[in-house]
Amino acid sequence: MNKKYERYINYIVNDIKPPYFKNMGENYGLSEKEYELVLGKIFNQPVSVQLSFENPLAESNKVFNKNDRPIYYEDSDGDWEKREYDQYGNKIYYENSDGYWHKKEYDTNGKLIYYEDSNGNIIDNR
Repeated sequence: MNKKYERYINYIVNDIKPPYFKNMGENYGLSEKEYELVLGKIFNQPVSVQLSFENPLAESNKVFNKNDRPIYYEDSDGDWEKREYDQYGNKIYYENSDGYWHKKEYDTNGKLIYYEDSNGNIIDNR
C-alpha cells in the first residue's frame, strides 16, 4: 500500500462513524473491495464482510470476527448494531443505532457477574 493511499485509509478510519457501510460508499466513495480493509482497522482485528446483495437471504450487511462471530450489522435504512466478545466467546458489549447499549462481565466459569445498560440498570455480583 503506498503512503498516500495508506494516509487516506487511516483518515477514513479515524473520521467515519456508523452506519459504516452507508458512509463508506456515500461519503468516502470506497469500493466494496476496500470495506474489509477499513472495517478491520476500525474493529482492530481481522474481519470478513458479508454484503446483503451477495446473499439474497441476508437482510443486512454484516461484519464477522476471525471466529465467525457477528460484530456489526447494518440494514439498508442505516440502522446498525455492534457487538464485542471476550476470549471465551461471551458477548460482553452491545450497542445499536437507537443509542441503547449494555455491557457484561463473566467469571472464568462463564457465569455472568456484571451487567450494566444505558437505561441505568446494573447487576453487580463481582
